[in-house]
Amino acid sequence: MAEDLVLDTCDLHLERNGREHRTADMGCQQLVVRRGQPFTITLRFSGRGYDEGVDKLAFNVETGPCPNDTSGTRSHFAMTDCPEESCWSAVMQQQDGESLSVSLCSPPNACIGRYALTLEASTGYQGSSFHIGHFVLLFNAWHPEDTVFLRDENERREYVLSQEGLIFQGTYNYIFSIPWNFGQFEDDILSICLNMLDINPKHLRDQNRDCSRRNDPVYIGRVVSAMVNCNDEDRGVLAGRWQDPYDDGMNPMSWIGSVDILKRWKNFGCQPVKYGQCWVFAAVACTVMRCLGIPTRVVTNYNSAHDTNANLTIDRYLNEKGGLERQSWDKIWNFHCWVESWMARPDLAGDYDGWQVLDPTPQEKSEGVYCCGPAPVKAIKEGDMQLKYDIPFIFAEVNADVVYWVVQPDGMQKQSIQSSTVGKNISTKSVGKDSREDITHNYKYPEGSEEERKVFEKAEHEKKSIMEEDEALHLKIKVSEGANKGCDFDVFAVINNNTDVERVCTVRLSARTISYNGSSGPQCGLTDPVDIDLGPRSEERVPMRILYEKYKDNLTQDNLIKVVALLTDHQTGDIMVAVRDVYVENPPIKIRILGEPMQNRKLVAEISLVNPLEVPLNNCVFVVEGTGLTKGQQIKELEEPVEPQAEAKFRLDLVPQRSGLQKLMVDFESDQLRGVKGFRNVIIAPQPM
Repeated sequence: MAEDLVLDTCDLHLERNGREHRTADMGCQQLVVRRGQPFTITLRFSGRGYDEGVDKLAFNVETGPCPNDTSGTRSHFAMTDCPEESCWSAVMQQQDGESLSVSLCSPPNACIGRYALTLEASTGYQGSSFHIGHFVLLFNAWHPEDTVFLRDENERREYVLSQEGLIFQGTYNYIFSIPWNFGQFEDDILSICLNMLDINPKHLRDQNRDCSRRNDPVYIGRVVSAMVNCNDEDRGVLAGRWQDPYDDGMNPMSWIGSVDILKRWKNFGCQPVKYGQCWVFAAVACTVMRCLGIPTRVVTNYNSAHDTNANLTIDRYLNEKGGLERQSWDKIWNFHCWVESWMARPDLAGDYDGWQVLDPTPQEKSEGVYCCGPAPVKAIKEGDMQLKYDIPFIFAEVNADVVYWVVQPDGMQKQSIQSSTVGKNISTKSVGKDSREDITHNYKYPEGSEEERKVFEKAEHEKKSIMEEDEALHLKIKVSEGANKGCDFDVFAVINNNTDVERVCTVRLSARTISYNGSSGPQCGLTDPVDIDLGPRSEERVPMRILYEKYKDNLTQDNLIKVVALLTDHQTGDIMVAVRDVYVENPPIKIRILGEPMQNRKLVAEISLVNPLEVPLNNCVFVVEGTGLTKGQQIKELEEPVEPQAEAKFRLDLVPQRSGLQKLMVDFESDQLRGVKGFRNVIIAPQPM
């Protein structure tokens, strides 16, 4: 009778499996693999080797607190000669004395999460069980049968593997980007993301059901969308705040990456981190989804409507000076960020696979919880309002009409007509480049097209705005070059007469500071009414100078000024409104790299910024981070104030850990300038062998 087979050690081949599963950047402390793809382990027995004629080997994998076979959270499978695609399998690879290499593989629809792996070895009637170790299973965008499968390798690199990116901000006619360190493979981030799933309310209500649904990216996306905000008192990651003071937390403008936020959340015992705004919520959700293996990108919608009463109309009430006559619950955000995640939608009839909107910024409740999506982008474009989840809300964000009412001194209200302004220049970072990709066409048909009319019909929405070419008089606002912080600058009302007859009108301009979510501050510019005679087919301009002296004390950290032009057409009595949000530019951060960038060799970065203001900058701080370049965040506090027109400068020593293209990201804070961002791409040569 053969003696029992006894397991001595097991090699999980962390480095090789990590490389093959594209998880090596998560470090080699634990085995992390992607579903549907084989991974190799080597069993070493003591006393004698495996004997195929005598010994039987089987494996158990278990995930979650109450694993069972029917929920798909436990599986028992014997070692065989040929793998089975639709369930867990183990295939012998090679035997070398007392060592046996086995290839294990999960089905492509397995539940993701932390697994325990055990071996059952039986010889004759005797059997023993051995604990082999733990591993983490992720979604697999490389496997054609996985519901997150993405065909293009460059897209998989960008949307699953890239740890840094750009997020677009500003206004629809002044778009700029800020750098962001997603850092989904940095130390501890995977365990924080898995912990987020384990403390979500659905898990606490029914652990077995929650774990059994973790094979579905639609379910995971909905959980992550809810857990990134804390509005349901669900121990979510971020608290939102949209106005000063931020003293008891971090100003949302100051963040440059998700790693710091997620680590703070963990270290605070899963208490909300203060504070986030839309791009911070979206960026953290992007980190979590990429970490779990779901292709994800951050998207910015300019002039984004928040339509609280779901009538697809945002009413604005102005007085004759262009000031806000009364506040409305409905808002137009200068920009609003959400994420898109790539997944199949077998839960929906029809072809709705592909990009899905998930919006973790807490705005409205969905099924009783502050979350939004996943909503197929195709369904938003087609106006399929009844599909899951939250299509009407997102449809309004990109399609609502804005109607301006001008309230006259006698209380009479006049409706202004204007061309469409909502849902402009929907943007995301290009694949493999630092440029902007415009994806508006994914969300809506061309304005004025027959397809657009049909979609609005289906959505039971009659479009109130008109096409520019149909206007007798056209009014718009232009900005001079050099709207820089610390400077005066000019704006102009430009009036075009599109008719063959002379027109007489009165024009007035006003300006006030605003926040990016549409809240308005004090006035910082006003002209007297100007009468204009417009010849046939002619153009006239009315200027207004905006003085630094007038805006400096009331400009919010969003650096935005709303300019309103009102035109009264003497012939018809019609009132026209034009609105433009002007972004007042921060000074640039300059980053110089000194020395030859090489892996594991010292490198110096020289970082500087010139104070453009007429007052000194106090409490100046530079924060620097970059995956593979800095170990965590590097913080440099300047001891002295930076005088007007003087340069703040310092040098930072770096030892790059990774070769290839890396991003060094910088944030500058002071009492007068907030959230100034800069970045530099650095190509690191591999260490010579």
